[in-house]
Amino acid sequence: MAHFDLPLDQLETYLPALPEPEDFDEFWAKTLAEHAVLDLGLTVEPVRNGLATIDTFDVTFAGFGGHPVRGWLHLPVTRSGPLPAVVEYLGYGSGRGVPHEKRLWACAGYAHFVMDTRGQGADTPDPDPATGDVAAPGFLTRGVLDPHRYYYRRLYTDAVRAVEAVRSHPAVDPSRVAVTGTSQGGGIALAAAGLVPGLVAALPDVPFLCHFQRAATFTDQPPYVEITRFVKLHREHAATVMRTLSYFDAATLARRATAPTLFSVGLMDRICPPSTVYAAFNHYGALRGVRPEHKQISVYPFNDHEGGGPDHEVVKLGWFARQLETTA
Repeated sequence: MAHFDLPLDQLETYLPALPEPEDFDEFWAKTLAEHAVLDLGLTVEPVRNGLATIDTFDVTFAGFGGHPVRGWLHLPVTRSGPLPAVVEYLGYGSGRGVPHEKRLWACAGYAHFVMDTRGQGADTPDPDPATGDVAAPGFLTRGVLDPHRYYYRRLYTDAVRAVEAVRSHPAVDPSRVAVTGTSQGGGIALAAAGLVPGLVAALPDVPFLCHFQRAATFTDQPPYVEITRFVKLHREHAATVMRTLSYFDAATLARRATAPTLFSVGLMDRICPPSTVYAAFNHYGALRGVRPEHKQISVYPFNDHEGGGPDHEVVKLGWFARQLETTA
């Protein structure tokens, strides 16, 4: 591996123009309004996890289109009063797994919700009827010829509804909910940060789904290469594809975020190139006046898509605790 993207001093000032449809805000306002009237249909059932210090619950809520989306809610066994909560979104192709897999934030004393990813996890098939759309293998081009039918419209709406579900739980302080995730999960966290008001923090790690225009032509690694393969076969749709993606660029949504944020980036990351991460970071909160002191990025010069790994988890725990101190 080697550094292949812009030098760090240029990354720190990299602020590309992000194509934004004129009806961008209207598109998302209508999408979320259509779902705000749907009952969450929240169910919370205790499950055995084999752990002595964490209680786990199997959660189902109504996501996009009322489709059932599942997740694990972890709570410390010893708790008093409503807890701060962290909603975690997952990487590309990943599901929520088994109850004991992801429990870091509950171990630290918080409520921790792990949202399954529709169609990517074992429990949440994407139930949309067959539409006849063409797509490359994977999820990145599903419905890409129409933003209303695009896969990530469904997934981002699920992410927003997940925050609503967590906020409605009596064990959670709804004013102190954060979002996090790695790779795809980091991109979804950025989307949620731009779509959900009042979050206490956003912690995206090596985020995917950012700065599509550059990513699609700059890296030949999956998943971004799915876009390239699709347009290679369907040249006539190139402009349509990029227009659809512009509604879902996490860097564009991040411009609308209000919460303090901690990013991570690996400077040798060929899956989510550093310039795409910095595009999101440098644009973060620009339309909402987020101050520079409320934005931080941890840089790992010799790391690939793992970013800071477990070492960065320590950084995140400390940073999040400090954020909560300022809101106590």
